[in-house]
Amino acid sequence: MNSRWDQKHSARNAGRTGDRSIPLKVLVVDDSATVRQVLAAVLSEERGFRVTVAADPLIAMEKMKKSLPDVILLDLEMPRMNGLTFLRKLMADNPLPVVVCSSLTGPNTDGAIQALENGAVDVITKPQIGVRGFLEESAVQLEDAVRGAAAARLRKPLRPRPLSIEGAWAQERLPRLRESSTHSERIIALGASTGGTEALLHLFERMPADCPGIVAVQHMPEGFTAAFARRLDNSCEIEVREAADGDTVVLGRAYIAPGNRHMRVLRSGSTYFLEVRDGALVSRHRPSVDVLFRSVAEAAGPGAVGVLMTGMGDDGAEGLLEMKQANAFTIAQDEATSVVFGMPREAILRGAAEDVLPLHRIPGAIKQWTNTPPRSPSGR
Repeated sequence: MNSRWDQKHSARNAGRTGDRSIPLKVLVVDDSATVRQVLAAVLSEERGFRVTVAADPLIAMEKMKKSLPDVILLDLEMPRMNGLTFLRKLMADNPLPVVVCSSLTGPNTDGAIQALENGAVDVITKPQIGVRGFLEESAVQLEDAVRGAAAARLRKPLRPRPLSIEGAWAQERLPRLRESSTHSERIIALGASTGGTEALLHLFERMPADCPGIVAVQHMPEGFTAAFARRLDNSCEIEVREAADGDTVVLGRAYIAPGNRHMRVLRSGSTYFLEVRDGALVSRHRPSVDVLFRSVAEAAGPGAVGVLMTGMGDDGAEGLLEMKQANAFTIAQDEATSVVFGMPREAILRGAAEDVLPLHRIPGAIKQWTNTPPRSPSGR
């Protein structure tokens, strides 16, 4: 993973995310003067940011000739040049970390998913002007998104994927599971943040139609998770849907936690079902990977595998540890294949990960776990 892209970004951004005495330079590109003002106010110098603004991509390109930002906050619908066109040009000519800042309406959610596929590292919702709650709670998530983007290892968009030897192997789906396996009472729990949209796509595309039920948290705003689930569903043999309260976890189906809602797994006999609820931020997030993993540890114990993937911060690290303590099989994505190594790194440091694996080896590890006898609740 030592590509020219990686090296360029690492050299340009070395030390920036760790030393908050050096402000992160953020360029806000949005045609709304009010949105520009609110974002600049939230990302203040007191918080460790230095913000410049541009009303459209053409103005932004002129400003970038004088000073390159560390992160770009990008609207999608703008005059003269739309955000997606600007993003594609940026990724081709001078790749920089981009966070899409979009509204919740249907077409814009689909556009945001396209932006992630074209190299954006994260998506956030536009500030709700005049809503006090935005400045109190969403400011935390906005700051985390920008810092996560600044720390991200930039890569060229993964579609179309190059057919290297490793890539050709990775394109193959896992074979169907043995009829005699006891996977019906097993469950796969996943957590991801920055860089997780492509990581989850990579994993889901390799799951057979009869795999154990999958529950996943991807840090993403309300409204966008439904579009993300549709995108995955269109690309995978398994069914993928946004989770709803009371859903039963069944074979061959993956459930994505809705943005702005926590998701928990509960159990009745041999059946797992989902609880989707409001609640305070946990580990600075809603939905939180910790909330999901802790519930899986309690409901499934040794019948579960937990995978903590790329992302900024530490959400999921404690939950993965609780899963390991409940004798679940636990995996952390390795540094080389993580866009941001924050969440997996924290899990590894806490001793929560039984295996540390590159992304392309995680589907095979899940298959091997599924086709082995279940662990005892009290020992391995």
